[in-house]
Parts: sequence; C-alpha cells; structure tokens
Amino acid sequence: MKRDLYEILGVSKTADEKELKSAFRKLAMKYHPDKNPGDAEAEKTFKEINEAYETLKDPQKRAAYDRYGHAAFENGMGGAGGAQGFGAGGFSDIFEDIFGEMMGGGRQRRSSGGRERGADLRYNMEITLEEAFTGKNAQIRVPTSITCDVCTGSGAKPGTSPKTCTTCQGSGRVRATQGFFSVERTCPTCHGRGQIITDPCTKCNGNGRVTEERSLSVNIPAGIEDGTRIRLSGEGEAGVRGGPAGDLYIFLSVKPHAFYQRDGADLYCSVPISMTTAALGGKFDVTTLDGTKSRVTVPEGTQAGKQFRLKGKGMPVLRSAQTGDLYIQIQIETPQKLTKRQRELLKEFEEISSKENNPESTGFFSRMKEFFE
Repeated sequence: MKRDLYEILGVSKTADEKELKSAFRKLAMKYHPDKNPGDAEAEKTFKEINEAYETLKDPQKRAAYDRYGHAAFENGMGGAGGAQGFGAGGFSDIFEDIFGEMMGGGRQRRSSGGRERGADLRYNMEITLEEAFTGKNAQIRVPTSITCDVCTGSGAKPGTSPKTCTTCQGSGRVRATQGFFSVERTCPTCHGRGQIITDPCTKCNGNGRVTEERSLSVNIPAGIEDGTRIRLSGEGEAGVRGGPAGDLYIFLSVKPHAFYQRDGADLYCSVPISMTTAALGGKFDVTTLDGTKSRVTVPEGTQAGKQFRLKGKGMPVLRSAQTGDLYIQIQIETPQKLTKRQRELLKEFEEISSKENNPESTGFFSRMKEFFE
C-alpha cells in the first residue's frame, strides 16, 4: 500500500507552497544518494520524497490527489514525478539550488576549465585590552595554498595543457538513470572539473597549488571588541586551476585584563581602600588605559560598592569619535593583624560610637526584629 504523500514530506494537508518546498529541501538533502552511498533504503526514500513533491507542488495534480488519492494517477493518468523528473522543468533548478554546494559548489563554484574558488581560511588572534584600546597593525604568518608558480595554477606540466574529460565531455557532471528518473552527479573521472591532466606539473603534482606560509599585515582598529571577525578578501586558499582565491577570516579575542573589566565601551575597576579612608575621606590615583593618571576623591562616609564615574576614560567606540566611561567601584578593606594598641583604639571607638555612626547596620537589625515579632 502506497504511503500518503503528505506523510512522506511530513507536512499537513493545508501546507502552502513554501512549507512544501522547505520540507522537500530538508528531506532531499538528508536522503540524497550522494550522502548515503550504497544505502538502498535511503535511495528508496529519496524516490518517494521526489514523487511526493513533484505531485504536491503542481496545483492540478495536488487537487486530483486530494480528491482521489493515488488512484488519480493510475491507468495512464500521469504518475507522480513522471516526465518531469530531475532533468526537466523547474525541478532541475531546485536540484541545483539544493545540491550544488554539496557536490562541490556546482555551477556557482566551478566555471569552464575546472576553475574552482579556493577555500576560506580562519585565523585566531588574541590581543590585549591595551591593543584593543589603541588599535594596532599586526603581522601574521598563515600557512595556505598558493598558486603554483611553475604551471601558473593549471596543474599541467609546462608546455602541456589539461585535456577535456571524455566521461562528461567537459561538463563536470554525469547523469545516471535509476528506474523512472535520472540523477545528476559530479563526474567521477575529473571530479567535476571537466578536464583531466595526463602530464602533471612536477612541483604541485597536478594540483595547481602548493602549500606555503605567507606573511600578512592586519589592521586592528581602535575599539574592536572580543569575538569580532575581520575578513581579508582574496587572502584565503588559491583557487583550483586559476580560480579565484578564497577569503581569510580573522577571529579576534581580547585577553582578560589584570585590573579592568569591559562592558561594551565602558570599563570597570574594583579598588580597595582602607576603612579609615572610607570613614574620613581621601584621594587616590588610577592609571587609565591611555597611560594617564586620574584622581578619584573619596568623600567622608563612603560605603562599600560606591561607584565613581570617570567620563570619557573608557574604550573608544569602533569607527566613532565617542568613548565610553570608566567606573571605579569601591571595596572597603577590613584591617587585619592588629596590634594591641590598634585593638584598644578600635574598642574605644566602638564604645563611643552611636547609632548615627552606623545607620545602615542599626536600621537593618531593628527592621528584622520588628518583622519577625
């Protein structure tokens, strides 16, 4: 008994054209023969998916199926996925759209002569917060494939040239008929390039590329953030057989700083001060990322957690004249390893203290007592 077409695609009977196409693309990619070599069950499922989509994407066929089921296509009435198959009508377009990249880029990656775009490369770079603040010009060394200088990227020995592949006649693709439909695949002889090399270059062994380490200059702009990606166009791997080069992507990470934490363009710094400085007031200097010193005035009676804002002393905003701020957060240090005299003075201070000297702690315990009573 034949399965329901909507069930095969995993959609409801009210699914619109967009939902049908999305479901088909997902399933076709999963069960395509090239991704499941030698798997007869996957091939069978792929055929069912193709049949279901070919029927349901056609408004007239879908209407007939909705009314009569599979019987609508029996007795010569035109089976699902009949004459249109892979090589006809709109399905060839969606086939190329779905499987082009999976098969090595299809028509978008390869052009005549087997020229293929080189792969993109990734380079991880770590910089300091100071370097992110000022910006820098960095020199990096990247191992990559470059065009062979002997054969100029053709892969063929100088004085010879690649030959047109006789299997695919230079198209890079071959068709294989399987039952009632045909599948287009990458040519197994030339691997989709359309040409074969009978006398390869001795330096690159017919690849048209050799691996070397290149030195590149990278401009890191001021204000760049952790996780930023910089793209260097055409600095990736060289293309195959004279194809365009790929791109180089530099992924930046900023090292944790010993004193400053960053939040966007703002900087934060925790500064410990003595209990007496917090009580009596005082001043201290902090060195900012631009190398200058900024003075912070601590007023009398400053509490732990108090923040002081230094305007314009944060990070520069990328590609902008604006700068963030620096926030100094106060941490009060409790005295340790007291001498006998220091203990006597603190006890004396405690004895002569009043509620006005410690309003927060006095008020807290009073409120707690009232709450639970």
